Amino acid sequence: MKKSDDMKRAKMFDVYFDNYDFVDLLGFIDQTIQEKRQSYILTCNVDHLIKLRSDMEFKHVYSNAGAVVADGMPIIWASRLLNNPLKQKVSGADLFHRLGADFEQRKYKLFLLGSSSGVPELAVKNLKTMYPDINVVGCYSPSYGFEQDEQENGYIVDMLLDSKPDIVFVGVGAPKQEKWIYNHYHRYKAPISIGVGATFDFLSGAVKRAPDIMQKTGFEWFWRLAQEPRRLWKRYLIDDSKFLFMLTKEWIKHNERSQGGMK
Repeated sequence: MKKSDDMKRAKMFDVYFDNYDFVDLLGFIDQTIQEKRQSYILTCNVDHLIKLRSDMEFKHVYSNAGAVVADGMPIIWASRLLNNPLKQKVSGADLFHRLGADFEQRKYKLFLLGSSSGVPELAVKNLKTMYPDINVVGCYSPSYGFEQDEQENGYIVDMLLDSKPDIVFVGVGAPKQEKWIYNHYHRYKAPISIGVGATFDFLSGAVKRAPDIMQKTGFEWFWRLAQEPRRLWKRYLIDDSKFLFMLTKEWIKHNERSQGGMK
């Protein structure tokens, strides 16, 4: 999807992953803001990989991303199995915990867009408890189906133009958040946009994050499923199970390339 000779990228499942840890990602954010460009970051997890198999619009969004990072231990493990190891899981849900102090120190202007009514405001309140000088210039919970409502989209774009954030965090779920960013980021002109899924729910306390041990061992999905079984059972038990088939095919392709190179 994304052609580059940059050795910092690893191609797996037809996606070019930037081999970034959080320090590298901060460097990309810093540079983009300093250069006053408009770009967006994708945090790719197994759910994204499944959707990319059949969603051509989502593929197009991926092909134009400024950076694609691995959000999930299964992708990190796959990169090691395929002898192209990625440095670190870079999860959207971890961005504020890992980079919040840096955002605060740099005085970056932040905007939180997404989740249900009242959640972004509570997330901002908790962020300011953790980072008292963090510069949040706005937050907004969009109406249901907002992505198809031109009036609502215009209102959001105007809000972003007025507040002039450096970074826009969009938490409305994939692939809606990534598609919305792609369709509008040139209009609202923020240097960095990034889809962060349920991050505002975690920050606000509306949804409890999995314990560290479950995150590190790749079982965060099980925690999420246990908390929201009616909403997430199909994603985790049916859709994401296809990843094992995808990984097997990728491993066979990798071995065939390796054997071909040895001849």
